[in-house]
Formats: sequence, C-alpha cells, structure tokens
Amino acid sequence: MNHKTIRWQQRYQNFSRSLRLLDEAVEIEKPSDVEKGGIVQFFEVTFELAWKTLKDYLESEGYLVKSPRETIKQAFQNEIIRDGESLMQALDDRNLTTHIYDNETANRIVNKIQTKYFPLLLELDSSLKNMQNEINQ
Repeated sequence: MNHKTIRWQQRYQNFSRSLRLLDEAVEIEKPSDVEKGGIVQFFEVTFELAWKTLKDYLESEGYLVKSPRETIKQAFQNEIIRDGESLMQALDDRNLTTHIYDNETANRIVNKIQTKYFPLLLELDSSLKNMQNEINQ
C-alpha cells in the first residue's frame, strides 16, 4: 500500500469519527442556541475532513486537485459522490458559517445541515468505506 493510500485512509478515519459526533448533534430535536453553535462547529470540521479525504483519495488515484471545488467536481465525475451540486451548496454554506451574526441565518443553516448536508455526508461516508474495504481485501 502506497503512502497516498495510507494518507487518505487515515484521514477517512478522522472524517468518520467527526461524522459520528455530528450525528449526535443533529439528533437533538430542539437545539438551544449553544447546541446550534455546536452543530455548526461539527459540520465545519466534518465538511473540511470530507473534502480533504476526497482530495487525498483522488491524489492516490493520480488526480491533481487543489481546491474544495475542484475536488468535489472531480469526485462527482468519478462517481464517488452522487449529488455534486448539493455538496457545492454545502461548501458555500460552510464558507458562510464563519460569518453568521444573526439567528435567522444560523437557523437556516442548521436546518440545512440536519436535513440536507448530514445525509450527503453519510452517503459519502458509505462510499469511502466501500472503497477502503475494496483496497483492504
């Protein structure tokens, strides 16, 4: 197993752990403002690990991708992800989260995380797990 394969698999483990924490956070039925902040934080970390895991995987396959957008586009073209457009929206919202100053925006993004982005990240986790299992067989 080469260095780049080991790297993406290690990053995948971190992504998977972070996703489990996000899972616990999105299960909160009526989150307080503090809990919403936690949901946003877990999303930020998990999304960052998601695209970087994809980047590492693609590089292990010989692709050169530099940015999150390039990585998402290439992952979509390689059929690693099914819904590239929604993942691009998640990237845009991820970039917004560092500049949330009002409850309306925070509530809107938390709702998207719970209903749209978390399921996308679960789907990505499943794809990455399958790819990892194929390599390790």
